Amino acid sequence: MIPRMSLDPRRFILGALLSMLLAPVSPAAAAKQSPDSTSTAKRPGPRPVPADVAPLRIARLCPGAAVGRHYPAALPSLLEYVGKVTGLAVVPEPVILDSFEDRRLFEFPLVYANFADRKDWTFTDREKANLKAYLERGGFLFIDAGINAEFLRDNPELGQRHSFAEWDASPEIKTAFGAVFPGKRFRPLPRSHLLFSIFYKGLPDARILPDTVRNFVVREKWPDGTYAAVGLKLDGRLAVLVTPIIAMGWGRNSLGGWVTTINFRIREGAEGLSEYLRTAAYSGARFEVTREDGAKDVIYCQKYALPAWVREPDGRWRVFRYYGSREISDFAHDFYTRLGTNILVYALTH
Repeated sequence: MIPRMSLDPRRFILGALLSMLLAPVSPAAAAKQSPDSTSTAKRPGPRPVPADVAPLRIARLCPGAAVGRHYPAALPSLLEYVGKVTGLAVVPEPVILDSFEDRRLFEFPLVYANFADRKDWTFTDREKANLKAYLERGGFLFIDAGINAEFLRDNPELGQRHSFAEWDASPEIKTAFGAVFPGKRFRPLPRSHLLFSIFYKGLPDARILPDTVRNFVVREKWPDGTYAAVGLKLDGRLAVLVTPIIAMGWGRNSLGGWVTTINFRIREGAEGLSEYLRTAAYSGARFEVTREDGAKDVIYCQKYALPAWVREPDGRWRVFRYYGSREISDFAHDFYTRLGTNILVYALTH
């Protein structure tokens, strides 16, 4: 028998509190953003949660030996940060679930899963029943690294290091949830979706970025603080969120320093480049990547190498360049932490 998901009144108390705390800024009051000066505006500071509101617990799916394998410090670091900046009473340590068969699933408003932690996304009958009931009754599932470009899929570990901007869930995810909700499809979240601005709006201050990457990051990579994401809706409510890897930007060590170093991949063009690349030889894979609007990029790889160049829907050709520095890594960590905060706040209040 599937346990009933308790409609915990504390969730609605927190929702009411946050509806005041996170009230959207009017367009007239919002700061204008430019490539040289991105929005750094935050919502008002945290307000205390009433003492009689019990702390919220978040669960993480970690089958068997997967516990702690991918970014073990990430989710606790993010939960601690969210508690500080939002005032939400969130317990920093997630509760570990071995599978969706676990009856404790119904005790948590949000479950986080890293796609590569689970080798086989074929659900058992019990998991299908539990997930269907959990999500229909208001639960929220966030699958990190569940969007992977084709060149990353042969080895799930590769998806832990590349936030490749594709707007389509991995085939395993689509097949798994097609068995739970026949006829339902994952659809791209528009860049205007409330999830991207519910607490933080816009990007961190991009002036710390080198000139060579700033324009691409602000205008194309993460415009207005958005990110490649797809969602599965039930009765008009976003119930399952799937993104490229985000957790690589959350984790801090015991001294407060970032655990990982993040580099940027950007696209660069030059005069005459399109004419050259049209006939250039390549030794690796050729594959298509879905954009937010459904148009396709055609990516060309060199053998044993990362993607080398791209033919874009408008006929333009550009090469991929990779940049790394302390400023780039810090900016990426700041952005991923803000994005993670927005995801958690959205999930806990909707």
